[in-house]
Amino acid sequence: MKQFINQKIGILGGGQLGKMLCQAGSRWGLDLSILDERSDFPAGQVCPQFAVGSFRKEDDVYQFGRLMDVLTIEIEHVSVPALDRLVQEGVAVYPSPSVLRIIQDKGLQKIFYRDHHIPTSPFQLMDDATSIRKAVESGTLLFPFVQKIREAGYDGRGVAIIRTSDDLPKLLEGPSLIEDMVPMTKELAVVVARDVHGQCKAFPTVEMEFHQEANLVEFLSCPADITADQSAAAEALAIEVAQAFGTVGLLAVELFLTTEGQLLVNEVAPRPHNSGHHTIECCETSQYEQHLRAITGLPLGDTHLVRPGVMLNLLGEEGFTGPAVYRGWDECIAWPGVHVHLYGKAETRPYRKMGHVTVVADTLEEARDRARIVRDQLKVIA
Repeated sequence: MKQFINQKIGILGGGQLGKMLCQAGSRWGLDLSILDERSDFPAGQVCPQFAVGSFRKEDDVYQFGRLMDVLTIEIEHVSVPALDRLVQEGVAVYPSPSVLRIIQDKGLQKIFYRDHHIPTSPFQLMDDATSIRKAVESGTLLFPFVQKIREAGYDGRGVAIIRTSDDLPKLLEGPSLIEDMVPMTKELAVVVARDVHGQCKAFPTVEMEFHQEANLVEFLSCPADITADQSAAAEALAIEVAQAFGTVGLLAVELFLTTEGQLLVNEVAPRPHNSGHHTIECCETSQYEQHLRAITGLPLGDTHLVRPGVMLNLLGEEGFTGPAVYRGWDECIAWPGVHVHLYGKAETRPYRKMGHVTVVADTLEEARDRARIVRDQLKVIA
């Protein structure tokens, strides 16, 4: 393997996660390149080596990847056949095509958990909305349940929550994963890094609160408001999942804590994740630096929590579409402990992720109080 500083590292995807990977890599002068459809995407603002093409098209990915020593992703919906070819030709691809092939399909994910005895909610696989309705009518599927389109769902899209028969018109078309809606007290997440030698390190467990309309994380708190034993169990389970997949790089593991105190794996993402944004300000090592360490063969960094923090996503306000205007951001950045990250997306639309804010303080309660003020003060309009 080349010395890490001389490796050519390619990233499939030029969104905000790609941007923050490039910002982390620039500290060490890493040779980073991006592939995405338009160079005015967020990563294009910080990465001069931007190749225009689609990470979904086999030839675009192959032609880009063959010039790299290491290839990674910031979004999982990429051309796996291209990655198979690149691996055969000696390019190091992390996560591997075999891991991506499972994770791209939420149905295969659930089967993987079942086959590896990883706790997860009960599920069924259905062909389409018609088969779901028939299962409801026959009594083999009971309310409430969650429908997830098996492929291509992202950022809250491709999910329908069906509580009663009145919600059946919300059913989505296409092959679906149907999950029981388990009674839970909290939604948690753990970001794990696994290196090329199989060594793992977990970041501290976080707690997520979701926006009811957008089905996106609105607030994320670290540390999570759970017991030390529950936190340790969540981190151990996340490491177990990463080892089962044998992935290299980051794996974000979303978890349910049930009313009976059981931890269940919801789903995973094999890349930097929304649930790890806070690590930039809150932890010794950010998730972005950690991912680059893992895929280049460097020692994994310390994941210790330096100070408590709350992260909130900046979503486009409902009723606004057009050139983005950030109302109140200048006041917010004047406050101590408030760190505003704007992704540089030119156009806003309702519930689009336009940035995030991490608020740090001496205590989690202080951070929460200030985060609520930021939420009410900082608005993305047009």
